[in-house]
Amino acid sequence: MLDEAKTWAVVGLSGRPDRTAYRIASLLQDRGKRIVPVHPDAPVVLGEQGYARLADIPFPVDVVDVFRRSDLAGEFADAAVEIGAGGVWFQLGVVDQEAFKRTTAAGVPMVMDTCPAIEWGKRGG
Repeated sequence: MLDEAKTWAVVGLSGRPDRTAYRIASLLQDRGKRIVPVHPDAPVVLGEQGYARLADIPFPVDVVDVFRRSDLAGEFADAAVEIGAGGVWFQLGVVDQEAFKRTTAAGVPMVMDTCPAIEWGKRGG
């Protein structure tokens, strides 16, 4: 996902620079990724138009990156499968084994409980 995925829908991304979602979305942009904010308020964040729901995004999404509590994250994994996303990424501390089973059973790769920044760091970049 880190190498090939170009469009990342970031669930929970708002315009607050003090939030982790904002910092990771900025890092994704720095790495040449297109970010798509997904937030009930549908704000423009880091120059990209937001959408209230994954289903509202009018173009293909490669990865759905979820910044929500574990007990709420599964619905976004299910929505990612519904929109045909290429992968699901649950951020550090976000774990839902049942969502993982459903998502991977649907043929959608999924990563849980880690962060792109950490994974790029492990690679030395």
